[in-house]
Amino acid sequence: MSQFNATIIDIQEHDSINIVTFEAEGFTLHMMSLELHESIKVGTGLVLGVKASSVAIAKEFSGALSYANQLDLQINEIQEGELLCSLQLKSKNFELESIITKASAKRMHLQVADSITALIKSSDLYIVEVL
Repeated sequence: MSQFNATIIDIQEHDSINIVTFEAEGFTLHMMSLELHESIKVGTGLVLGVKASSVAIAKEFSGALSYANQLDLQINEIQEGELLCSLQLKSKNFELESIITKASAKRMHLQVADSITALIKSSDLYIVEVL
């Protein structure tokens, strides 16, 4: 699981569905939520989380996708197992982990220092802690 500090910059709400927009180390991120605690407001600092298996990877990506969160990062480290690979991704002070299959990493010819786009669905982000 990856965790990072963020600040809420916008909240849209309709029929008990919320789209919350965050700023985290220069990135804009979006989270879909069915319920928000009353303490969650614009300007609130918090820790966001995402499971490493929920972070998809695109290399040399072009085109349009429905993923709300598309982060341009660099591969900092690759740890290969028998079936899976853990990718440590970074941009300045922002760090994220992705777990993908070893077959996908091989097919994409992923290497340390490659520039990639990390893709996270807004429904896969969650609030770990309010600061």
